[in-house]
Amino acid sequence: MSKITNLTYILNDNNEVLLIKVMRGVSKGYWNAPGGKLEDNETIEESAIRETEEEIGIKVFNLKPMGIIEFVAPEKKDNESKCYIFTTTKYEGEPKPSDEGIPKWFKIDEIPYDKMWEDDRDWLPEVLEKGKAVYKRYHLDKDDKVVKVEDLKLS
Repeated sequence: MSKITNLTYILNDNNEVLLIKVMRGVSKGYWNAPGGKLEDNETIEESAIRETEEEIGIKVFNLKPMGIIEFVAPEKKDNESKCYIFTTTKYEGEPKPSDEGIPKWFKIDEIPYDKMWEDDRDWLPEVLEKGKAVYKRYHLDKDDKVVKVEDLKLS
């Protein structure tokens, strides 16, 4: 079964998005949105709200579903995952660092794509700059490099 995860992109009135510099795990050193794994007995939206509050101390509301990104890595042990993407402009609190990461606001046109996962450069501009939902599958090699991209059709 696929691992289910989420990412929540918080947008403010200054045309900025809140990212975190990840401090541990497979994404250590990369910039990403707050997010994490679905736990038993919670919906994907509940998971996104919980993860955001745990990671940066912000309570988010009115999450807007912006697509699903799937990852397939046949050469790895945990080789499939599905990530639900959300955006929101409704939140309470100020971002605080945690052992998960250090938050920072970035202008939409100054996102540090060179310090993010390779696939983010492909789909994230669609979401943040064009407001389009994305449904894609990324095939990765053993080093997490993208070797193939598929657009997914919703059934």
